[in-house]
Amino acid sequence: MESVQRIRYPPFDHANVDPNSLPITEVIVESNSQPPTPFKIGSDSGWLVEWRGITEDDTNLPRIKSVTTTATLPFLMRTRNGWYIEPDPLHAFARKLIVPTVMLLIFSLFLHAIAPALGEIPILSWLTQGTYQIGPLDYPKLLFITFPIFVLPILIRIYANSRDINRQNIYINAPLNDPNISLNIGEGWAEISQMQLPDKVQYLGARIQAGVAVPERKTMLQSANRPEGNQPPPGMSTALPEKRLTGGEEHGTGVGESTPLAVDYSRILLLEPMRVRARGDLETSSVCPIRLNGPEERWPGTIYSSVIALHWEIHLHATWKGMRLRWVSPIIMPQNKTEISINILPLRAARSEESKD
Repeated sequence: MESVQRIRYPPFDHANVDPNSLPITEVIVESNSQPPTPFKIGSDSGWLVEWRGITEDDTNLPRIKSVTTTATLPFLMRTRNGWYIEPDPLHAFARKLIVPTVMLLIFSLFLHAIAPALGEIPILSWLTQGTYQIGPLDYPKLLFITFPIFVLPILIRIYANSRDINRQNIYINAPLNDPNISLNIGEGWAEISQMQLPDKVQYLGARIQAGVAVPERKTMLQSANRPEGNQPPPGMSTALPEKRLTGGEEHGTGVGESTPLAVDYSRILLLEPMRVRARGDLETSSVCPIRLNGPEERWPGTIYSSVIALHWEIHLHATWKGMRLRWVSPIIMPQNKTEISINILPLRAARSEESKD
């Protein structure tokens, strides 16, 4: 079976990128499986994910062969399945401090540049004129005030990373079993009919979400007619060593720090955000059955190819030993019977400390 897949996937730093400046990847996918009900999320002038039938205008598009399946892809099973530790909230606080501290440093340098004109202003003249000697070098007075503030976000991040590493080691020394839950899945919703959590795990709530994972690097290179080793497609980096941990880096999109420091373990314990996702409301009731509704706008069901990986998963939020955890597991959502069109592709920050969850 043949179908057309079109995608303009957001790069890591998509907030500072004009989608119109990036080309749309368009391919004809040949597969032995039946394609899903056509859907389009986004627009041709913005970020886009589209899967549809072939028209007469598509004859010149590149052709690729790809498996089309509803079975969760292996890289998603490795990176989005199991218990995950929530990053320390101090990461988000430290990142918010970066801009004001940099502006403060720039302002202090500006004051030093115009120091001669500030000679008659009592406080400013005292700050900008004169130095303190440390060893053989002299340092401006104002630097002793602004520089410690400038490095404050770095110090906070170091402290937050140390706490994250400690939490990961606590989990590694006593890993949790998966919860025992029974799910009934309908079109765009799921119901927890039975749930049993491990000992000492306190339930906070549950939700389901749909998202689109990063396209496969090899296929993106093939669709752009670029051999490995040449310039990668927009939004992707050059190939990185296989020993790297995160899912994005695994697919050649490791162009930024998506999670805080991760401990070397059989799998990563810090959940990497999905750049494209829409979620349902958090249900805090612990009395089964628990109805979990999907996103407000109707999304397509589960479907995977090497270009478009439309992924559904359930999130259970909990606490354990004073830390916030999240259990994530893929779910197979049935396909809709009617075509779906969503005007805007919902995006979230690519860094876990910036993504609001």
